[in-house]
Amino acid sequence: MKYLIVGLGNIGSEYADTRHNAGFMVLDRLAKEEGLQFSNMRLAYYTEMKYKGRALHLIKPTTYMNLSGKALNHWMKDLKIPLENVLVIVDEIAIPFGKLRLKPKGSAAGHNGLKHIEMTLGTDQYSRLRFGVGDNYPKGRQVDYVLSGFDDDELPAIPGMIDRSIEIIKSFATIGTELTMTKFNNK
Repeated sequence: MKYLIVGLGNIGSEYADTRHNAGFMVLDRLAKEEGLQFSNMRLAYYTEMKYKGRALHLIKPTTYMNLSGKALNHWMKDLKIPLENVLVIVDEIAIPFGKLRLKPKGSAAGHNGLKHIEMTLGTDQYSRLRFGVGDNYPKGRQVDYVLSGFDDDELPAIPGMIDRSIEIIKSFATIGTELTMTKFNNK
């Protein structure tokens, strides 16, 4: 069984460790824990790992957030991975900071990365792990907020959120979306 795990973010040091790069942060930690290196390949940084008999193909699109669907679509087709085995990790302002929510489908909710994925795939029927970054920004300052780093009082919670995200990824690949939602969404 093959799975495509897509961490959304923007390439470039100016975007590292920003709220919008939560997906990159999760995959970077997973790769580090597994002793993996990402390679710059077609439209994405790519690496792969084995977990309980499954092949997890990890990508961090190099297309910038607004064209994330291009990379996802390429790798999904190239690796022949069905849509039900795709998981997108994305920052989410509609969820309080510190919360994680796995969803089997849903709207892009204004997120440009998800909008492009939806437009490219022609569907919103793909799983996504929503990494709650909160909405503590003044009206009209959403872009500045997601492109900024986490606040000092938020930083201690980030490693735990990333660890739980990795548990969710592994669970998704072994027991599927529905059982993983039951196990993790209310914690």
